[in-house]
Amino acid sequence: MNNSHSRTREQFAEFWRRFRKNKSAVAGLLILVLLVGMALFADLIVPYARCVEQVGADRLQGPSAAHFFGTDEFGRDLFARVVHGSRYSLFIGVATSLMALAAGAVLGASAGYFGGMVDNVICRIVDVFMCVPPILLSLAVVAALGTSVRNLIVAITISCIPGNVRLIRSVVLTVAEQDYVEVARSYGASNARIIFRYVLPNAMGPIIVNTTMAISDMILSAAGLSFIGMGIQPPSPEWGALLSAAQTYIFTSPYLLVFPGLFIILSSLSFNLVGDGLTDALDPKLKD
Repeated sequence: MNNSHSRTREQFAEFWRRFRKNKSAVAGLLILVLLVGMALFADLIVPYARCVEQVGADRLQGPSAAHFFGTDEFGRDLFARVVHGSRYSLFIGVATSLMALAAGAVLGASAGYFGGMVDNVICRIVDVFMCVPPILLSLAVVAALGTSVRNLIVAITISCIPGNVRLIRSVVLTVAEQDYVEVARSYGASNARIIFRYVLPNAMGPIIVNTTMAISDMILSAAGLSFIGMGIQPPSPEWGALLSAAQTYIFTSPYLLVFPGLFIILSSLSFNLVGDGLTDALDPKLKD
């Protein structure tokens, strides 16, 4: 047991040493920690009531000591709306990516491991979905199901699954040929045990990197759908919805666009930088 813990600590120390060599990845991790902390402790940073409190006398005021990011057309505090909006954007990004990962892992691993008819059927179905650009597929699903947080998550998840299936299938095809998989088969291990105990764990490097970077795309997709009125609806303070509401005031009150847009960029950038760092840290070919 102690040897196992010692080995785990050594592996983590090596991973962290290689990760922190990428300075941009470390910067992305710091930004990500701040954004996640803001989402988790939003109620402590600023009460949710300030997101919905309308003060006519304060409408369209610029950034000040009283309102750090200014106020919107209803006199609501933009700082409070951006802070609490992080919960929507980050939750949607993480939830959709993990759900798409779970579905992609089952389908992609089955296609790569079993091959033959199973592989052909899954790949042809995936090909059909990949003919449609992800944002259009999400838009079609939202249009069919209606606009709500749940339907938005379902739509973005569906659009993300085909890419995950393709990636995981390609990784599993390589891992399934390794000697330890043949040994597991010779001992009579079930296919499900081999896939989830031996194949997928040894294919997690590329999968983790892809999932991390996919969160960035999911956040942008959610913001884009909300921007055109097909995602989260007002008065919920989602970043894309804030941008949509600010269109009318792009010249008179540009800060209404700047602050939500800045946080969308920062969140997307942070996940991409962290994903880039994970690529360096998890790729055994880059060991020095």
